[in-house]
Amino acid sequence: MRVSGFSMVRDAVRLHYPVAESIRSILPICDEFVIAVGQSEDDTVGRIRAIGDPKVRIIETEWNPAHFVHGATNAVQSNLALDQCIGDWAFYVQADEVVHEDDLPLIVRAMEQHLDDPRVEGLLFRYLHFWGDFDHYHGARNWYRHEVRVVRNVPGMRSWKSAQGFRIEGRRPRVVDTRARIFHYGWVRPPETMKRKQMALDRLHHPEEWVKRRHPQPDVAFDYGPLDHLRHFTGTHPAVMREWIAGKEWDAADYRRPGTLHEHNRRSVRALTWIEDHILRHRLGEYRNYVRID
Repeated sequence: MRVSGFSMVRDAVRLHYPVAESIRSILPICDEFVIAVGQSEDDTVGRIRAIGDPKVRIIETEWNPAHFVHGATNAVQSNLALDQCIGDWAFYVQADEVVHEDDLPLIVRAMEQHLDDPRVEGLLFRYLHFWGDFDHYHGARNWYRHEVRVVRNVPGMRSWKSAQGFRIEGRRPRVVDTRARIFHYGWVRPPETMKRKQMALDRLHHPEEWVKRRHPQPDVAFDYGPLDHLRHFTGTHPAVMREWIAGKEWDAADYRRPGTLHEHNRRSVRALTWIEDHILRHRLGEYRNYVRID
């Protein structure tokens, strides 16, 4: 069994992406790692090369502004890397996603167990979406709980839309749950950098005029809002993140402004989340990029 890791990124240093940590987190179970690196304003390529592992292969690319609609460029770049993968399985991690070393045996076991079962086209992961710092994560219904991150490397498998999930021949892949976790750090940055990252992300989905209306004060730091409605993380983070976490120098509470209210803080969202978690034991209308067959 051969396993390829793959990803895409641009401006990882400037926008505070833990891309090296992301790659290193799954390298032990990969035979290769292919990453498409877009033309950057910083030394993203140097950061990845510094990993110093011959299994890592960089494809330097250009991002076409014509694809900056609804995040399509994310899928385009992901597919450029996927097309270079040679493994039986292709393990996708975005530049702000990290896998815990304790979960690697679960992933390998699932790959081995289903290698010869063509019905299984992907493997499902459970998400921890951290917000503001490394101690708080989302449990509200407006955040996705699962996503496909390992896919069978076969013709027709494509990264989908803004690269959240996958499609095979245009349909959702059939998957089984690994019970492994993805530690998602996409919303954990110094607030000033978080604003730059948010604007960069918005530009991949919307026209520039929309971005200017959305961010009338681009130099004002991002406000994470109150954290007391989020879940408190009491476990351990992936070992590759130790230095990154130790370097944290901000307190999200210092950047609070009156009236800031994110969707997960709204009473209606919190109330429905509580009902789903404690009474229904089910997410109503949960969007899924996959079809579970386990």
